[in-house]
Amino acid sequence: MSRLLPIVCFLTMCVSLYAIFIYAPTERTMGDVQRIFYFHISAWWIAGLALTVTFFSAVFYLWKKDRRFDAAALASTEIGVLFMTIGITTGPIWAKPIWGIYWTWDPRLTSALICWLMYFAILMLRRYVPEETKRANLASVTSIIAYVNVPFVFMAIRLFRTQHPQPVIGGGDDSGLAPAMTHAFLVTLLAFTFLYLWLMEKRLALEATSGEVDHLHKELELT
Repeated sequence: MSRLLPIVCFLTMCVSLYAIFIYAPTERTMGDVQRIFYFHISAWWIAGLALTVTFFSAVFYLWKKDRRFDAAALASTEIGVLFMTIGITTGPIWAKPIWGIYWTWDPRLTSALICWLMYFAILMLRRYVPEETKRANLASVTSIIAYVNVPFVFMAIRLFRTQHPQPVIGGGDDSGLAPAMTHAFLVTLLAFTFLYLWLMEKRLALEATSGEVDHLHKELELT
């Protein structure tokens, strides 16, 4: 599986780029800038997946005290922050030609920024707490608390009137995508999912190697 993942990731990425820029039609109102949608929404969906993995990994770490769950929480947090950064970056690029501004402090955008800052702070916490068990416990607790904001970000445009567009999937009869656009979105989402799995596999392997190196350092210090 580890050898197949990068190949599958590459192939689905190529197909998604074809679907986005050639297969999917140009949106009637927004024009070609709407194609950012496929990257923007897919990035936020995978960020939500990554942070959900972080949440459950943190819960299981506090329950089992198994370092592997903490490693999974760390890896998924880093990848989640990466995908949130893609979402926060592509959003203003899309917003400027459509809204006339890069940013507005509405509930969806504000809560998304807060979510990004919270998980970035968790990564900083992991850097500045030297003791392994204490670091894992603090990171797990803060990850569980931070996750409260994840469903709020998702529901913000359903709970409040915002400048952010209403959902195009599951948002009512007037918000659906054209079939070709739906296909392009689903392919892009699949490609981003494989990218998440590949990055997760590589990050876990790196963390396992780091753990072995730390163990060797401790043994050398004792000798």
